[in-house]
Amino acid sequence: MMNGDFKINPQPPIIFFIMAVKLFALHKYLDSASREELVKEINDLYKLFPAVQEYYQAKLSDVEDGEDALLKKYKKIVKNEFMPDRGLGKARLSIARKAIADFKKIAKNKNNIADIMVYYVEMGVEFTNAYGDIDESFYNSMEGMYDAACEYIKIHNLTGVFIQRMRQMVQATSGIGWGFHDDLSDMFHNYFGKYE
Repeated sequence: MMNGDFKINPQPPIIFFIMAVKLFALHKYLDSASREELVKEINDLYKLFPAVQEYYQAKLSDVEDGEDALLKKYKKIVKNEFMPDRGLGKARLSIARKAIADFKKIAKNKNNIADIMVYYVEMGVEFTNAYGDIDESFYNSMEGMYDAACEYIKIHNLTGVFIQRMRQMVQATSGIGWGFHDDLSDMFHNYFGKYE
């Protein structure tokens, strides 16, 4: 290789080997268990881990009931980071984004997934309009989620459901610094056409 030419391997082969061994061991364990043992194992997991409870709530409930209740829960986490009912928002983007990622793991309804992504940006726009200019990383996060939401909405043919909210966010950013308004406007135009 020439000077400066090197290949970055994001995950060494040993990690894949360890994951494969663990997955193989899990399959072997599950294959050897009786139906009653598997039911007990799932019951234990359900009792121990809230994420397992939410997974089965979304999987076994009517989408209108179970998943919508989970959507409200995760949107509340996002809201509390930006515009809590009491006190000031802390805008911990990692917590709000983790709520979205966690919800996406259990959600089946594409509309609900788009909704929480859009909601994140709406809360961020409301936050910056309430408290003034934030920093560049804040706007980068908002722009990244706005772009991801636009793409998701377009891919899943949800434009009619969300276009008004996407347009309102662009309009609400007029006058915000860091090129935020211009970037959202460009994204809106690229996905949906002129926003005015």
